Amino acid sequence: MLATVLERTKEIGLLRAIGATQRDIKLQFVAESFAIAILGGLLGIVFGILLSELIAFYSDWAVSWSLLAIVLSFSICALIGIAFGVYPAIKASQLDPITALQSE
Repeated sequence: MLATVLERTKEIGLLRAIGATQRDIKLQFVAESFAIAILGGLLGIVFGILLSELIAFYSDWAVSWSLLAIVLSFSICALIGIAFGVYPAIKASQLDPITALQSE
């Protein structure tokens, strides 16, 4: 997300110039990082289940899942997404609109 902030400096400057508040910018970046983390967590769960079923099918092994492990891993994924989205969101919201628009 920090790289995203650096790549989107002009966009952030434009948003700030047309009236977006610091809170709006923070919310946008935290929501984006949370959405990416949620999608990644869901895809990880789906691919993990599919892969384990595929392995079980071809090897005749028994497969079982723990709902607690799935919920815990998904929660950690969401928490990490939020945690690593907050710092870039704060940095993005503190950019000066004029300076951000002039950057390349």
